[in-house]
Amino acid sequence: MTEPDQTIIAEPVPDCPHCGKPMPLCICDSVTPIKNRIALLILQHPQEQDRALGTARLTARHFEDAVVRIGLSWPSLSKALGRPVTDPSRWAVLYLGSAKVADLDTEAEVVAIDRKGALEPNQRGILGRIEGVVLLDGTWSQAKALWWRNPWMLKCQRVLLGPRQPSRYGQLRREPRRDGLSTIEAAGMLLAALEKQPDIAETLNASFERMLARYRQVQRTMPELAPKPKKRDFRRRKRS
Repeated sequence: MTEPDQTIIAEPVPDCPHCGKPMPLCICDSVTPIKNRIALLILQHPQEQDRALGTARLTARHFEDAVVRIGLSWPSLSKALGRPVTDPSRWAVLYLGSAKVADLDTEAEVVAIDRKGALEPNQRGILGRIEGVVLLDGTWSQAKALWWRNPWMLKCQRVLLGPRQPSRYGQLRREPRRDGLSTIEAAGMLLAALEKQPDIAETLNASFERMLARYRQVQRTMPELAPKPKKRDFRRRKRS
């Protein structure tokens, strides 16, 4: 007599509808949205789909006025954002390219630069009129593709970050440059400076540390949900 098949099919692990991560990796229950004055738009390259260690959607969860768009190009800032923008010059785009704050004559952590990568005059005035921020989410080469495929970004104010410390990713996701941060770290640092609210950076950094701690915990017990990170693309580019 043939024995009945006792194979047990595991139930699929559901994803969080907010951050997109498998539920064991989700920390959304610890996130309290911040009422931000400066809007946030995150453009994610379609190939940047690291659900385990990605931070784009988690970053957006922290702000009442934040949008995540996945794609390669949009005809204008208004189309990307989903609402009219009357003056794109009052929006900042974080794009490193080959420019580094360390090479500029400044100790500021957030600086505005011109098209040649030089410091803009009247830093306080320029940064003080920013109404929104665009972050590019992806590897260095993916962010470079987003930059070149969306020429409307040239109408926005380009900014750089000069973090005092390297990314909290550490060995989990190594960056080729010290100023290469995760999206959540970059958003916290930039909006905290522009809104003059240090607690914004503190809140986002704390969430990022909780996310990484959860990742390491799940990696030990459910490695299929938190696989070891693949080697990052270190070709020259920018990322948020």
